[in-house]
Amino acid sequence: MRHRLVAGNWKMNGGLAANARLLERLASEWRATSGREMAVCVPAPYLAQAQSALAASAVSWGAQDVSEHAAGAYTGEVSAAMIAEFGCRYAIVGHSERRRLHGETDAVVGAKARAALSAGLTPIACVGETLDERERGDTDGVVARQLDALIEALGADLPHTVIAYEPVWAIGTGRTASPAQAQAVHEALRARLAVAGAGAVGILYGGSVKAANAAALFAMPDIDGALVGGASLDADEFLAIGRA
Repeated sequence: MRHRLVAGNWKMNGGLAANARLLERLASEWRATSGREMAVCVPAPYLAQAQSALAASAVSWGAQDVSEHAAGAYTGEVSAAMIAEFGCRYAIVGHSERRRLHGETDAVVGAKARAALSAGLTPIACVGETLDERERGDTDGVVARQLDALIEALGADLPHTVIAYEPVWAIGTGRTASPAQAQAVHEALRARLAVAGAGAVGILYGGSVKAANAAALFAMPDIDGALVGGASLDADEFLAIGRA
């Protein structure tokens, strides 16, 4: 069965008091439903708070990044094993902001996904094209290259991941790929995953997902959920997306 998931990415946002209010709403109002899951990926300093608030709920939690290294002289890095100690289920790897701002290559993203799996975490591995790449007609080639790096790094463990397609031009811009545009890329990704023996992997859409457009996106046959940015900081919006 394909993994149907709505995951929130708080990015570098939050504060103890605001977090407590948001997490309490999610914990009290989200109900477990067969085949459908909600998760929040929070900044590393708030992992303990998320664990405490959500441990008895139907909401999972995770981190926004992991180091590709297991341990050592890597000041400021956080290993997958450290994150796993906070009861996390998920770790985002390869988000476009990490690729763009921190120079993460496809190979580094693959190594991070491998590190997450080795610690018992499920990586949410992001792929996506820039506006220039889309306008040049390179979308399929870009996301195929990014996915192929994950396939090479993970091998037989690929089915234990989640893929998130995030067109870079739609992240935080208010622009969203149309359901048909998103579906076309998801269909191509699923075909490539199927060849690698992982056709049932969940593929999420990310890029200015809101309650207003969630149902239309989720109606597409190859869209299994969403990786939600800004809207995941609003309990009403995020719960409505999950219920869609």
